[in-house]
Amino acid sequence: MAMLIKGDQIDDLVAKYCALTGVRNKSEAVRQALAAQISALSQKESLADRVASIQSRAAALGIVADSVDDKAFMDAMWGDDG
Repeated sequence: MAMLIKGDQIDDLVAKYCALTGVRNKSEAVRQALAAQISALSQKESLADRVASIQSRAAALGIVADSVDDKAFMDAMWGDDG
């Protein structure tokens, strides 16, 4: 599938990428940049996994939820007594 991408800002970005990487073909520059970004995003840890990891470390340190509802306290701390 062919793509036509227009825009001065896009041209500037591709030119900068080419200058930094030595790539001479704009299509190849766009392909490499997109492939690298897709790879980086695919390897990014999900929020659920990050929270689970933090909870695991907290549990290993003996920190456990006390089942106390701190909403009123937190609201007061933020000045939201309403």
